[in-house]
Amino acid sequence: MLDLRFVRENPEIVKQNIRNKFQDAKLPLVDEVIELDARSRSAKAEADNLRADRNKISKQIGALMGQGRKEEAESLKQKVNQDSARLAELEEQEKDLQEKIKKIMMTIPNIIDPSVPIGKDDSENVEVQKYGEPVVPDFEIPYHTDIMERFNGIDLDSARRVAGNGFYYLMGDIARLHSAVISYARDFMINRGFTYCVPPFMIRSDVVTGVMSFAEMDAMMYKIEGEDLYLIGTSEHSMIGKFIDTIIPEEKLPQTLTSYSPCFRKEKGAHGLEERGVYRIHQFEKQEMIVVCRPEESPMWFDKLWQNTVDLFRSMDIPVRTLECCSGDLADLKVKSVDVEAWSPRQKKYFEVGSCSNLGDAQARRLKIRVNGADGKYFAHTLNNTVVAPPRMLIAFLENNLQADGSVRIPEVLRPYMGGMTEIR
Repeated sequence: MLDLRFVRENPEIVKQNIRNKFQDAKLPLVDEVIELDARSRSAKAEADNLRADRNKISKQIGALMGQGRKEEAESLKQKVNQDSARLAELEEQEKDLQEKIKKIMMTIPNIIDPSVPIGKDDSENVEVQKYGEPVVPDFEIPYHTDIMERFNGIDLDSARRVAGNGFYYLMGDIARLHSAVISYARDFMINRGFTYCVPPFMIRSDVVTGVMSFAEMDAMMYKIEGEDLYLIGTSEHSMIGKFIDTIIPEEKLPQTLTSYSPCFRKEKGAHGLEERGVYRIHQFEKQEMIVVCRPEESPMWFDKLWQNTVDLFRSMDIPVRTLECCSGDLADLKVKSVDVEAWSPRQKKYFEVGSCSNLGDAQARRLKIRVNGADGKYFAHTLNNTVVAPPRMLIAFLENNLQADGSVRIPEVLRPYMGGMTEIR
């Protein structure tokens, strides 16, 4: 959420940013919120004057009563009563205007970083760099669920009967591999100085609206019926929410946390062949990383975060690339975002396995996450990135480590988490 004063003083910058995100339907909101703000400030000024007059008149009434001048005192009391009615009217008006302003401000997108490429959607994202040599072996690579089924490692039919489409049972060595990747990712991030955390898996609505846009909320979140609770779509939601309405001493920054959680998502949208199996599902597990830091440090942390994911995948011999997300592909709260994509030898192309985002002070402003610095209080910057989400990551792992005889090689870094196994047969 932007600073209202910034919008008031820089309407053209805000409008151009909306155009850059190809959200022209939101352009009238800028003038509307400025007009509402002017009315709100006018109502507040009048209300403040009435309160000041009331205090002044109250003292006069006391003095007049003390002098026995009851008639004059009664006359002033009538004025106080009239002013009180007007004050109540103004306070209600002010409250109504503030609610309208907040609703609009929650839909005006954050100002994107100048380095973000301008484009309408993810088809215009820009490749930054490739890491590792993408290889297509000289033997056929089956679809990922077929690979898993060869090891009796997945049961989609039973899951469908129990919970419906978009769920799965992982079994045996495939389930063990799933847990091994999560455990390795946890230790990988701890070794990079991050504090490990297991957060709540449900959050209240004020946290949901603090960490994401209304459009994302509608597309992703499952609500618990009859409760002010939502199932998290990623542990970032809980982890950023951890700091809601707090003032952090500047010397305690940066806060660098890595968190494990199950994730629950509606996953509206395309469900073609390549998004079946465990690619696009309603429930999965993930290791996440988040940073709360000073504004001037957020670009540095942004680069560190996506590099962590690249390094993790490369340590398991999986080729990856980074993509700079274009303006039209950025969620409204994001300042800048880079996707990490893994190589799929079967599809002969890369696919997304993680996303790194710098949200500037947007989440901090909504959640009132402030920093107590030497020169006063200011809003922190927040960042998040996927360490690894094993169901989708397993696709890349199995395809890149499949051997000609149908076995799957276990990279050296994962062997301690797989009981010393060097391959799955």
